Amino acid sequence: MFYDISLPLRNGTIIYPGNPDILVAPHHQLPKDSSNISRIDFGSHSGTHVDAPRHVDTGAMPVDQIPLETFVGPCRVLDMTHCADAVRIEDFEKYGGVKVGERILFKTKNSLRGFEKFYDDYVYLDGGAADYLAEKGVILVGIDALSIKQRGSKDFRPHASLLGKGIVIFEGLDLAKVPAGNYTFIGLPLKFVGLDGAPARAVLLS
Repeated sequence: MFYDISLPLRNGTIIYPGNPDILVAPHHQLPKDSSNISRIDFGSHSGTHVDAPRHVDTGAMPVDQIPLETFVGPCRVLDMTHCADAVRIEDFEKYGGVKVGERILFKTKNSLRGFEKFYDDYVYLDGGAADYLAEKGVILVGIDALSIKQRGSKDFRPHASLLGKGIVIFEGLDLAKVPAGNYTFIGLPLKFVGLDGAPARAVLLS
C-alpha cells in the first residue's frame, strides 16, 4: 500500500513566511496554442521539500550531490501527536531510541490540523533532540511542518546539528493518514544543481 505524504503544489499552497509564493500560470494554452504548457515559479523550500547541507553552509553539499540511496529505504514513522510544542529527547524513549542509519519521520499534531493555513505554533524539533539524532547517526529526518526549527528561535541546532553531519531533512510531510510504524520511504528531490534544497515527491510503502 502506498501513502502519498506530499503536499499538493498549486496557487495558494501554504509557504513558510518570507519564502516565495508558489505561482502557476498558463504559458501556452489550447486552443490558441498547439499544446498546454504552464509556467511555474516557486522557492527551493516549497511544499514537501529536502533541506540539503548547503541550506546552512554555502560550502556544503548541495541537493543534487546527495547520494540517491539516502532517499530510498526503510524508515520509521513515530507518533508524536502528544507533543504540545516540540519533539524532545524524552519522546524517543517509548520507541527505544533511534539507531545508526535510520530514517525517522515525526507525525505530530501538525498533520492532524491540516495544511490549509500556516500556524505559527507548529510543532518543531527541539535543539537537544536534534543533537541526539545527529550523535546517533541517523541518515534522514522528516517532520510534518514547513520548518524543523521553531519559528523565530535563535536555536539553530534543528538545522545545524543535522545538516552539519550530512543528515538530510524532509519538511512539509503530510502524515495525517499514516499510522506509526515501519515503512519503505521514497522521496526524490528535483535535481536542481548547486541548490540548498528542492521540492520532492515523497511516499511511504507499507
